[in-house]
Amino acid sequence: METSPALRLDAPREAVLARTAELIAEAWRGFDHARPGQPPVDAQVEQLLRSPLPEGPTPAEEVMADAARILDETIAQPRPRYFAFVGSSGLEIGGLGDALASCFDANLAVWAGAATEIEEQAVRWVGELIRYPAGGGAFTSGGTISNLTALAAARERAMPGVRRDGLAGRRGAVYCSDEAHYSVDRAAEVLGLGAAGVRSLPVDDHRRMRPAEAAEAIDRDRAQGIEPLAVIATAGTTLTGAIDPIDELADVCAERGVWLHVDGAYGLPAAAASSTRDSFHGLDRADSVSLDAHKWLYLPKACGVVLVRDRNHLLAAFSHNEDYLPHEHTEDHAADVTLEYSRPFRALKLWLAFRAHGAAAFRAAIERNLGQARLLVTEIGRHDDLELLTDKPQLSIVPFRHVPSADVDLNSHNAALARELQVDGRVYVAPAEVDGCVYLRPCFVNYRTTDDDVRALVSVAREVGDALYREAAGRSA
Repeated sequence: METSPALRLDAPREAVLARTAELIAEAWRGFDHARPGQPPVDAQVEQLLRSPLPEGPTPAEEVMADAARILDETIAQPRPRYFAFVGSSGLEIGGLGDALASCFDANLAVWAGAATEIEEQAVRWVGELIRYPAGGGAFTSGGTISNLTALAAARERAMPGVRRDGLAGRRGAVYCSDEAHYSVDRAAEVLGLGAAGVRSLPVDDHRRMRPAEAAEAIDRDRAQGIEPLAVIATAGTTLTGAIDPIDELADVCAERGVWLHVDGAYGLPAAAASSTRDSFHGLDRADSVSLDAHKWLYLPKACGVVLVRDRNHLLAAFSHNEDYLPHEHTEDHAADVTLEYSRPFRALKLWLAFRAHGAAAFRAAIERNLGQARLLVTEIGRHDDLELLTDKPQLSIVPFRHVPSADVDLNSHNAALARELQVDGRVYVAPAEVDGCVYLRPCFVNYRTTDDDVRALVSVAREVGDALYREAAGRSA
């Protein structure tokens, strides 16, 4: 009779764990400073990636070493000069929290003892950090699911019973700026509104939604028998970091009985910073908000949060009474307020981070990133061959482009420059198209980034841009 567990490691667990700890510590040391370039995928890794399904075992320490090699040749967002998109930065205590949570493998869909209590506490702490009166909420995989969760609650409030009966020919609409995240379109598609139910409204000179246009669109739809479900204000657009006028949009929604959701996946942590707090005025009036702690709260992915003023709206949208989910411990389970039934203990890493560092340290780190955005504006202003989209960034995204000559095709040149910078690897930045023009679009959301890294972005972009321009001029000569 077998008396020991199956799938045992070939070496003592303590030895494998110690080696893994060494690999993690080595990675952390590597993230402390920028490295000169991104190593290519080498022949050994290529061979590993072509191997068939293993039928026999490989020593655990060899497997871990292979994993470390693969990860070293992977583009890692925690590196201090990774400026593309809105990256994560893999806060160390968060990585340890993920390891612990995976080890215990609690399922937060149902009552999980102390873990459930920690998630509820972490939800409250996030609300306190950003000054939002959270009556409830949940941790999610990220902004897409958070937005879908909030809009499902908005749909049920606007169309009671729709989760049971379906839309049955009824039409609904949601309202956002034309720079809102594409997850709004995805949510509308999944919720049965269709992409045609998304009213993407033009932005003002500061790239923010116009409240008057939102009001007109809501009134026009109601007159045509279309039910307005929600206005989605973006608190930090992915393209430029613009913050929609939340308080004015709250007035529009209050006057018309429409749900207000604030998509703050990127920018909402800046509501905790003294220098940007006023830009989020009216946040406390929103029916729901979303925030990705794996963006500007520095945690490893995935750690999204959705908060609501009234938890009953989530219950109305998601709760079920199933025989296999007994409710003997609490009135409802997390599965009654969320989409997921198998939910990892995502809240643990945020709970640990707040306890290990304190809210004041997070506020200071966010202020530091905001200062780096302002520093980039200053550094770009020193050079005639660089041009800003705006010298007054609302948050920490600062689009700029290289202008080597008046006779160059700037869109083609800057698109090529972004590609070449990624190949070069000393800094990593992505391009973005704004009003038909291609810009480099750095975003500062990494606690490891220093002012020297900001200056390096400028110098490397100019160096590589000049080389591209001279090469192109030589070909055309």
